Amino acid sequence: MKIAREDEINWMQEFYEGNEKALAHFFKLHSKSLVYFTNRMLEDKAEADDIVSKCFLKLWQKHKDFKTEQNIKAFLYISCRNACMDYLASLKVRTAAQEKYIIYLQEGEETILYDVVQAEVLDLVNKEINELPDKMKVIFKMLYIDGKSTSDIAAELGLSIQTVRNQKTKAVTIIKNSLLKKGVSNALQLAFLFFINK
Repeated sequence: MKIAREDEINWMQEFYEGNEKALAHFFKLHSKSLVYFTNRMLEDKAEADDIVSKCFLKLWQKHKDFKTEQNIKAFLYISCRNACMDYLASLKVRTAAQEKYIIYLQEGEETILYDVVQAEVLDLVNKEINELPDKMKVIFKMLYIDGKSTSDIAAELGLSIQTVRNQKTKAVTIIKNSLLKKGVSNALQLAFLFFINK
């Protein structure tokens, strides 16, 4: 924990001093979850990527204004949310989901907070998935990222349904234990359980 804190202090110092490696570090740390968060509102991946890039540019222009990584993360989420509101307001024709998000964005913070947590959980889970053994990783991604059924995966990979279920159970246990060891909060662990059971 102490090493992680020192690491954060070093990156913040580099960021304050205008070192582009520090910008790359924070981009790598937050961009995936920000794109997920932004794309949930826009339903337009290219526009979501564009907004996230612009928000990082804004962040970089103000690099001397930030004291902690939490400040950076908050600035990025708020900037992305505001940019999404502006973009959705500018559309002549909106999908039903986009209309729904405009109402959520205007009415309250709960939905935004839920989406931030979901984006964070997805980012954490993605890192953990990449640490799984190869076969388990493939099955887990097919189940939870691609949304395929157990029987479809079994047929596609030439495995029994029971093997797929066993691999899924092992993967969930490995990820839960890893999150626990890393000191991930109970709230985020619950969010992970919700993610795998939805």
